[in-house]
Amino acid sequence: MQRVYGAQNEMCLATQQLSKQLLAYEKQNFALGKGDEEVISTLHYFSKVVDELNVLHTELAKQLADTMVLPIIQFREKDLTEVSTLKDLFGLASNEHDHSMAKYSKLPKKKENEKVKTEVVKEVAAARRKQHLSSLQYYCALNALQYRKRVAMMEPMIGFAHGQINFFKRGAEMFNQSMDSFLSSVADMVQSIQVEQEAEAEKTRVSQQELLSVDESVYTPDFDVSTPQINRNLIQKAGYLNLRNKTGLVTTTWERLYFFTQGGNLMCQPRGAVAGGLIQDLDNCSVMAVDCEDRRYCFQITTPNGKSGIILQAESRKENEEWICAINNISRQIYLTDNPEAVAIKLNQTALQAVTPITSYGKKQESSRPSQNLKNSEMENDKIVPKTTVNVPEPEQLIAPGTPIQFDIVLPATEFLDQNRGGRRVNPFGETEDDTFPEAEDSLLQQMFIVRFLGSMAVNTDSTAEVIYEAMRQVLAARAIHNIFRMTETHLMVTSQTLRLIDPQTQVTRANFELTSVTQFAAHQENKRLVGFVVRMPESTGGESLSTYIFESNSEGEKICYAINLGKEIIEVQKDPEALARLMLSIPLTNDGKYVLLNHPPDDTDGSPSENRGAESEA
Repeated sequence: MQRVYGAQNEMCLATQQLSKQLLAYEKQNFALGKGDEEVISTLHYFSKVVDELNVLHTELAKQLADTMVLPIIQFREKDLTEVSTLKDLFGLASNEHDHSMAKYSKLPKKKENEKVKTEVVKEVAAARRKQHLSSLQYYCALNALQYRKRVAMMEPMIGFAHGQINFFKRGAEMFNQSMDSFLSSVADMVQSIQVEQEAEAEKTRVSQQELLSVDESVYTPDFDVSTPQINRNLIQKAGYLNLRNKTGLVTTTWERLYFFTQGGNLMCQPRGAVAGGLIQDLDNCSVMAVDCEDRRYCFQITTPNGKSGIILQAESRKENEEWICAINNISRQIYLTDNPEAVAIKLNQTALQAVTPITSYGKKQESSRPSQNLKNSEMENDKIVPKTTVNVPEPEQLIAPGTPIQFDIVLPATEFLDQNRGGRRVNPFGETEDDTFPEAEDSLLQQMFIVRFLGSMAVNTDSTAEVIYEAMRQVLAARAIHNIFRMTETHLMVTSQTLRLIDPQTQVTRANFELTSVTQFAAHQENKRLVGFVVRMPESTGGESLSTYIFESNSEGEKICYAINLGKEIIEVQKDPEALARLMLSIPLTNDGKYVLLNHPPDDTDGSPSENRGAESEA
């Protein structure tokens, strides 16, 4: 268009100069000058015609400048520059919001200063409102630009065509009626587009006013901390989280990034990136809320092999729990089913009804009624339990649906003895003194392990190790659903007669199991940190009950199983001295004394290892 306008200006200058040259023709010194009078008069006439034509070209150039070049320059210099300016303002508002969110995220969990917290919260709310307003203005300008860019090319061409038509009308009386009709229709179309633009702009303004008239609490982070509306059936989730990065041996930094789930993967997209990248494969992983020293609402994703994965921080309690539930649902591969939303709803309803943390064994017996609504298909996508290829019992055959889970160490037999002892309990917390469960005087095996109690539950059978794997799966799923991340650490002492759970702080026995009552024990086939055993207990009614206890160790699950198996073998061969001697000679020992054989003197009955009770065997 600038070339056309330049050419038209050049045409004006050329016609003006041509007219002057035609008038100056008579002044030319030609050798053959005779007979040029008609030529000169003709050229004078042509000079007048060219002058009139120059006037037309000048008017056409002026019209092209006003109706063709000026609108397109205004579109380029005004409309596009306005959008760019609004974009920069939106970027500045976003940076201010990020800065305020960074200050809010750094609020200490302990020793909170309410005045500082109030100021930071107000700053976050103000930054969010500012960002919201700038984003709405930016989006409105973008929407209007979609219409203006269409009109920006129409109006210059209409001006160009009208100028040419006027030029032809006045110059040569040559005009095409069809072109006039076409230009009229184009003008009508442009007018209709402008009407639509005005209607859309009005609608956007009304919507903007409605959005800006909401309650100020929606800009406050974690405003519904007391009663958040949590959706536990999500199979996909997206939003901003803080990612913890290690910068040294003990130093860490937090980075606010946009995370979203895609299939069975957790993706991350930094600001300015055109696409997201893979951060973590969520299939068969576990997620649990963690207690960070300087941050709130943190959770950790653990890989299937037991290694600690990434630690993320959510903005609020609602976001924290929804992220945990969504990742837990995805880890079960629910998204691969035909109706993942329905499966997630059924699983969470079943878990909330059947898996309830209680501490009373009496309530546990009353609540352990079979559920009629739990189906095996609802648990088929949970990958915590290792796969088997032989005849695997149904979960209903191993553990009755609806069986409650106990998350603290309370021995049912101990509660039974305390309830029927007749006197006041010495310790109201279920802990027993050392003489309640005396150790044998001649214990040939003592091995101590550091374990963390995960949970226990009643089972239907002890004929297969699958009951332990199923209990592990249900206990871990219950902890994820109820966001239980604190575990009771205790010492597990394996002797040739009993399994003792000892409080590491007070050295008080929390629970004691006769080794003969342990009918099944196994370590997880994939996660070697998990170990469990089944105990057969007598009941007050004269019958027997089966309970499974699940623990987490420091990758010593197989060693614990080996120690239990060794203790049971010692019990079997204690009646035969020669077989017992052969068994002792066959025990593998390690340099660090993991498995120790102690010869107890007859007068030492406290059951605790000491230096004068025997010499440690050397490997």
